[in-house]
Amino acid sequence: MSNHERVNVPPKPNAAPRSASAPVSLDTSMLTAVQASPQAAMQAVPNTQLQPAVTHINAGRAPSSGGSDHEPHERAQGDLAQEASAQTGKGPSSAARSGASMAIGTLASRILGFIKGIVLGIAIADTAIANIFEGSNNLPNLIFLMIAGGVFNAVLIPQIAKASKHPDKGSDFISRLLTLGVLGLLALTAVVLLLAAPIMGLSTSFTGKKLELAIIFGLFLLPQIFFYGLFSLLGQVLNAHNSFKAYAWAPVVNNVVAIAGLLVFIFVAGSSASTPHTVDNWTIGQTWMLAGTATLGIVVQSAVLLIPVHRLGLNLRPKFGWRGTGLGATAKVAVWTMGTMIIGNLSFIIIMRVATIPAGGDDAPTAGSSIPGIWALNRATELYIMPHSIIALSIATVMFTAMAHAAANKDLSALRSSLSAALRTTGMATVFAAIALLVLSGPFGMLFSGDHENVGRQIAITLSILAIGAPFYSINFILNRAFYAQENARAPFIIQCIMVCIGMASALSAALLPEEFIIYGLAASYTLTNVLGPIVSHFFLRAKLGNYGGGLIMRAHMRFLVAALVAGVVGELTLRLFGSSSNGGFMWSSIPAAALVLAVAGTVMAIVYIVILKQLRVAEVDALLNPLLSKVRNRLPAR
Repeated sequence: MSNHERVNVPPKPNAAPRSASAPVSLDTSMLTAVQASPQAAMQAVPNTQLQPAVTHINAGRAPSSGGSDHEPHERAQGDLAQEASAQTGKGPSSAARSGASMAIGTLASRILGFIKGIVLGIAIADTAIANIFEGSNNLPNLIFLMIAGGVFNAVLIPQIAKASKHPDKGSDFISRLLTLGVLGLLALTAVVLLLAAPIMGLSTSFTGKKLELAIIFGLFLLPQIFFYGLFSLLGQVLNAHNSFKAYAWAPVVNNVVAIAGLLVFIFVAGSSASTPHTVDNWTIGQTWMLAGTATLGIVVQSAVLLIPVHRLGLNLRPKFGWRGTGLGATAKVAVWTMGTMIIGNLSFIIIMRVATIPAGGDDAPTAGSSIPGIWALNRATELYIMPHSIIALSIATVMFTAMAHAAANKDLSALRSSLSAALRTTGMATVFAAIALLVLSGPFGMLFSGDHENVGRQIAITLSILAIGAPFYSINFILNRAFYAQENARAPFIIQCIMVCIGMASALSAALLPEEFIIYGLAASYTLTNVLGPIVSHFFLRAKLGNYGGGLIMRAHMRFLVAALVAGVVGELTLRLFGSSSNGGFMWSSIPAAALVLAVAGTVMAIVYIVILKQLRVAEVDALLNPLLSKVRNRLPAR
């Protein structure tokens, strides 16, 4: 899992988003311990400029507090672009373009991240190096998110947005904020580098030569903390000024650089299949190619944002002296948010130690082992978090604007409406994604296996367990956005404490299992926390908002589930045609074979799902498909 995809978890996904974060990232729950990318997490909180209110649209409006949630389903559909435009004063087409551009950018990044994961598997899968690199690669995300990620994610955007209303467009405030942020990040990164050895020893179960190599990897990877922070700061400035594209597309450059570095590694050092990479034969040159280029990708990702920020015309420059700038108000909210992140991520240290137990000692299993390690957990997390990063994160980013505007105007009805629309539209995609990941876990696992069937099966089992909790993760993320839209960081902190207790208990229980089941036990602990998270958040949120259309949301999700289950049965039957049920079957034979099976079975499942939704007259499917079909018709030559 690459750093830029993680939001804050043992597994470290890739692409932009993992990394990040949410995450998470990036929400801040223990499930976030399984997200994927700081920047992803940072992208979850968009512009909240308070623009003149516009008459709210009935479509997509959830019942007001105390009202009935049994109104006709057709009235509840609502287009997210319309919701956002109604709250921000922007036209529907403008809001739609912003959301579409972010979704496409994130999708492009995820596709490249997918390719990066495949190439990384070819380079080091089924070797001792794979688990050591994964354990080290988690730390930059963990430390950044624990100390600064939550503040950047949920606090700075509202403050930057308010400052942008000033005559100078917020130039003075943002200059001082960036100066403070950069100095803080430099200090944090320097301290972490000095303490790399004890931090690595504390956060992993590696010993002996494996720990020594993990520390060396850490020295190459930990500078990413500064550049993650810089990326987040610059991205929040862009988002606050309604500029989303560069922030969404920058991780694409990151992945291009990282993939190039891995290809060089394979060309020079050989693949895991041809050259058994071990701790004893590992060289500093290989470390430069593997870890050095990973960090270089994050550096470039941050640097490309300097151009669009400069084009804002804010005339930013280093400025000191922060009294009377309004940063005090920011700090008050930041205290709760940072506390939330610290609580959640400290627990991640325990998860990391548990996840590295199977491969920690010098006598740990090596190539061909049936015992999965953190490599399998990270790859599975990278896969299961992908629907959230592409769909829920993009929707949350666009809809956060509407929710923040409604909260600022004390319009709880509009806030409930935006929240309900976001949950229903997201659910249509994430419910299907969960069933698809469960059914297609085998070919997905083989993609990241480096052509080792035992590794592919380990990833598949882990992914199957994680997939169950995928829709709940996205639901909890969006529910938390409703709290942050009201600048309420206290409730998420309390929720986080509750979920951490549950997650810690389940993770420690996994450590008691035999080594061959530890990773699967951790995956189950993630799923348990994912499922319970939105339940706890719902009770807190309902106390603040009242009825936000729970019955309507539940009925929509039940329809999604029925359609997804039918598609899942069809998908499983399709897999049987490709030898999924037998060892050495076509599906397990190679990465290209797995990709072919995935394309065929995945397409069949998607078609069946859409057809069933249409038969069930699910309004949300039309809200998403009609704009796409309209564009296709408009491009067709006139008769």
